[in-house]
Amino acid sequence: MLGESHSLRNEFPELTDTLKSLLKNDEQFADKAKQYDRLDKEIRELELNAAPIDDESMHQLKHDRAVLKDLLYAALKDAS
Repeated sequence: MLGESHSLRNEFPELTDTLKSLLKNDEQFADKAKQYDRLDKEIRELELNAAPIDDESMHQLKHDRAVLKDLLYAALKDAS
């Protein structure tokens, strides 16, 4: 859906406690999570504001978000 938040808490509600713990105790995870959140926010704003961006650029942003999400999910599963 256009403008939908893909925050880690929304995507993985069953891992909320693990997410909180990793954000607090794992600096590398926290940095990647911040990068993910910034990217998700950028994509949402572009979608909601109908900002001028070509399809290839938007696809790349969404691809980058998916790659980060997979990396973060793997870390969450390993820690849970």
